Amino acid sequence: MKLLENLNWRYATKKFDPSKKIEQEDLGRLMEAVRLSVSSYGLQFYNVLVIENQELREKLREASWNQAQITDASHLFVFCNYTSRDGRHIDEYIQNISLTQGVPLSDISGYGDFIKKSLSAKSDAQWHAWSERQTYLALSNLLLACADLRIDACPMEGFEPEKYNAILGLDKQELNAVVIAPVGYRSEEDETQFRKKVRKSRESLFQLLT
Repeated sequence: MKLLENLNWRYATKKFDPSKKIEQEDLGRLMEAVRLSVSSYGLQFYNVLVIENQELREKLREASWNQAQITDASHLFVFCNYTSRDGRHIDEYIQNISLTQGVPLSDISGYGDFIKKSLSAKSDAQWHAWSERQTYLALSNLLLACADLRIDACPMEGFEPEKYNAILGLDKQELNAVVIAPVGYRSEEDETQFRKKVRKSRESLFQLLT
């Protein structure tokens, strides 16, 4: 599998080469991979910011414990969950199904009601945890696509979401920054790339129940 080779190649890049930029065609491929990600109910209850603006990333770096990846990478992906619990996004999703698949709304309105009922049964804590987890499914697709294109990435939780929300105006959009990923190309000076990948053995990680 080429995928396994690429996964062994990738690592959480600590030092990017700021002189190397991702071509627009490859950036489009990364965005398409994120768009095609799995999600609960197919709802895609998140929004993704792709930030190239250097001045904006300088501000975000201050809210990211001054980690250089934020500004040195080619682009910064910011995965955000929606904070509103109203049914607007579900209604839009059902309408999208109808338009995309040519199905009458009357035939699938029950599915929308089912999703609303299922999500409304969650407590606030459960709902927020669920909506934040959705962003990690999309992040996973980004990391796989980066590896496939031999583009470096570094998934990061080391930032202050409240400051990101303020800097990017996310609160006004009923969004919350959950996880981020600078993407670009590794610096030759990044010594981390030469370390052997450390993972659990198959025996300790998996339980095969036959």
